[in-house]
Amino acid sequence: MKTLIDIDNNILKEAMKIAGTQTKKETVKIALEELIKAGLRRKLKEMAGSGAVEMSLGELKKLRSKRNYLHKSLVSKN
Repeated sequence: MKTLIDIDNNILKEAMKIAGTQTKKETVKIALEELIKAGLRRKLKEMAGSGAVEMSLGELKKLRSKRNYLHKSLVSKN
């Protein structure tokens, strides 16, 4: 989907340096992915101790490993 947005050039340049990206598109994509991850981590932290998530540390590590594998495979396709 194409979207026209106005982004402060200084902020975009700094983000490109930090992310090590070459294009604006790649930089925005990474920034949005990181924002989503941060939001999901925040929600998970809020749920800590609520009993909503009932899994062992081992189960959590397995899920993370699977997620990281899937993420890497998706990134390599792009």
